[in-house]
Amino acid sequence: MKNIPVIMIIFGGSGDLAHRKLYPALFNLYEQGLIHDNFAVIATARRPWSHEYLRGQVCDAVHEIHSEVNENNLAEFASHFYYQSHDVTNVEHYETLKNLAQELDDRYSSQGNRIFYMAMAPRFFGTIAEHINDQHLTSSGFNRIVVEKPFGRDLTSAEELNKQITASFAEDDIFRIDHYLGKEMVQNILPLRLTNPLIKNVWNNENIKNIQVTLAERLGVEARGGYYETSGALRDMVQNHIFQIITLLAMPEPKDLTSRSIHEAKQELLSSLVIPSEKEIAAHFVRGQYLGSDVTFGYRQEPNVAEDSQTETFVAGEVKFKKGPLAGTPIYFRTGKEMREKKNRIDIVLKHKSNQYGRAHSNNITIIIDPQMQIFITINGKKINESGIRRENLSYLFSQEEQNQVPDGYERLLHDVFINDSTNFTHWSELKNYWHFIDQIEEAWQKENEQGHEPEQYLPYRMGPKAANKIFETPTERWIYD
Repeated sequence: MKNIPVIMIIFGGSGDLAHRKLYPALFNLYEQGLIHDNFAVIATARRPWSHEYLRGQVCDAVHEIHSEVNENNLAEFASHFYYQSHDVTNVEHYETLKNLAQELDDRYSSQGNRIFYMAMAPRFFGTIAEHINDQHLTSSGFNRIVVEKPFGRDLTSAEELNKQITASFAEDDIFRIDHYLGKEMVQNILPLRLTNPLIKNVWNNENIKNIQVTLAERLGVEARGGYYETSGALRDMVQNHIFQIITLLAMPEPKDLTSRSIHEAKQELLSSLVIPSEKEIAAHFVRGQYLGSDVTFGYRQEPNVAEDSQTETFVAGEVKFKKGPLAGTPIYFRTGKEMREKKNRIDIVLKHKSNQYGRAHSNNITIIIDPQMQIFITINGKKINESGIRRENLSYLFSQEEQNQVPDGYERLLHDVFINDSTNFTHWSELKNYWHFIDQIEEAWQKENEQGHEPEQYLPYRMGPKAANKIFETPTERWIYD
């Protein structure tokens, strides 16, 4: 598709997300011709910017990503951007916004098509959704809304937000965005599983002992302490990124590769999600908080963090399903701040089979998502000049040229919004199951807090608290990446 006609309204257009991700992604899509002559972008925020100042910010954002750029193309692209100072709680401002959108619709012949992007603090999502509805901002063409995470704080608030949004938009027009689903190696999970007989034939609970998902961050919360106090690692990372990855790993094979069939397969899996009991949470879940060092703050010393905060900056746990190819197989996860290095990876541990050599190890399949992109299979082989077995990795690597071709996750996902492909977005039926699981953990931890238990403290630049090494179901299981 080329030159899609549309007016895009970005709530939070002066913010960091818009500057770092959205504007460069839109420029790349403009360069590809997906949007070109018949589009306009309205950025809204409370700052008193002008159209010209916004356009300068857009050009700066593109320059920060691209070392070389055609300045004429960039100037033409930026000319499609307009700014409106906007208070999302002021109903009159929505009338002004509607009039500007209609004026631009006439100017650019965008056929009444609208995309609304919520790039603001989550507490405003419901207010914006309500006023899009009661002030009739939707138009005569297609109307789509993109919602950043977190979608709610728990199941109750997520249900309320969903109710507010569905007053104006059908489920198929709601794009709950998770940039992890735009990452190259996350999008490689299903092709890896389904197109390789070597892997497809062992992707079941008879051959896989466990799967381990690690999303490790090198930095602390830094300036995000105020947000993190309301979220924590469980809500910030597990409810979305980790569950999205786990769902792709454990879902049954879809009937075909259409968005509908893929989401049906996901929902079939998630309907069998095991909600852990308090006893299981105590045995297989760990929460932690990072301490300080000579050069870093501990979490409780970070700006806008309570001195007695019980918010977790690390969480490890277990997920199981009753259905799907991995029914009953434990899927372990961990994520945290101030860990040894930034590393996002998946380790699929195959069951050990008895053999004549005795000391041969099990095979593993590893998918490294970030910072490098790689898949490798750990196999056994003969030592060269002595008896015994050694381990070797068979690697699937990207060349530097290929890595340079990989688009940013936001570019991929914005592309999908424009062409109306919801494959890599979260449907409400899936999100509801994720929140049901998360709420159970949060409720158990709240009871622990009332009993005087606190998150386990861990030193920075490690792989989290030591207790995370004890969440496994059997003594022979361990973290492959340690």
